[in-house]
Amino acid sequence: MLFVIHGVDKPGALPKRLENYDAHKAFLSDTSAHGVKIVMSGPLTSDDGQTMIGSLFVVEAADRATVEAFNQADPFHKAGIWERVTITGFIRRQG
Repeated sequence: MLFVIHGVDKPGALPKRLENYDAHKAFLSDTSAHGVKIVMSGPLTSDDGQTMIGSLFVVEAADRATVEAFNQADPFHKAGIWERVTITGFIRRQG
């Protein structure tokens, strides 16, 4: 099943995001141990198209609990970067 993970950073979180960016990328490089396959992911940006303000993932996993555990293991979650995260089931129609 597909899920969308939508994370919005806390105000002023950019320095902490950048401090944890390498650990976050390393974590995402092999998600098989978490039972999740990343279909697509990347940072959300402000209207300037450059400043990172959050994260978006489309992932494939057996169930929501697996996705929640994956998200909680992410270094960005552990560093407290996201103000809020929503996880929602997704049905792909195009793309």
